[in-house]
Amino acid sequence: MNKISITITTVLVLLLVAVNPTGLRAYKIRTVVVDAGHGGHDVGCLGKAGREKDVALQVALKFGKLVEEHMKDVKVVYTRKTDKFIELHERASMANKANADVFISFHCNSGQPAAFGTETWTQGLHVTKANLEVSKRENSSVLLESDYTEKYDGFDPKDPTTHIIFELFQSAYRGQSIKLAEKIENELVKVGRKSRGVKQAGFLVLYRTTMPAVLVETGFLTNREEEKFLNSPDGQLKVASSAFAAFEKFKAEIDKEDAKSESKGR
Repeated sequence: MNKISITITTVLVLLLVAVNPTGLRAYKIRTVVVDAGHGGHDVGCLGKAGREKDVALQVALKFGKLVEEHMKDVKVVYTRKTDKFIELHERASMANKANADVFISFHCNSGQPAAFGTETWTQGLHVTKANLEVSKRENSSVLLESDYTEKYDGFDPKDPTTHIIFELFQSAYRGQSIKLAEKIENELVKVGRKSRGVKQAGFLVLYRTTMPAVLVETGFLTNREEEKFLNSPDGQLKVASSAFAAFEKFKAEIDKEDAKSESKGR
């Protein structure tokens, strides 16, 4: 990414943030994009038997089905419903083209065998080295794409300095993204999951999404107990149901804000 492109990008994003510095806007949630991480030849992280691309897809499909069944006024758009590879930039593009109001991406984590728990991420600065390592792992999928440096403005997943610019793109929506992320983690705790908290890092899949967007790490496939849970239909449904309950509450808050805005306009 050269200095000229960084400057132009930064100016455009800062103009967006200047127009809406708080990231809080009243609007109706009518479309949610549900993203199952990885897919096709991009397997993601692995457990003894479980594969991230498979678990993510099952959780995403179950979440989407809950929305379709219980929220008739919300349209669900899936980035994938089968085992196929989709480039990271295409996922954000799908959301933007659908004029989506929320973007939720499901993934699985990897780490030491003792590591366990859920994390929900929003686009932001790499606060710690650990955060950077997580985003670098998820962003490594970009290496499977052709001409990725052109598609992502010269992004190099191995260079930590290039991650910082992506934080700016989500600045206007960070407040709402964090609210949704917090709700997801709270609901996961209610079904017995250990929350590792809401975190921020630069994820390419969230890059350029013009809406509140979160990435849910549903658990560690490298932990035998969590892998067993995530590989089971019951475990997948619990995760999906928790995310749905959080999304439902988030939508209720947004609708309330929208109603207030309309009443003030009268």
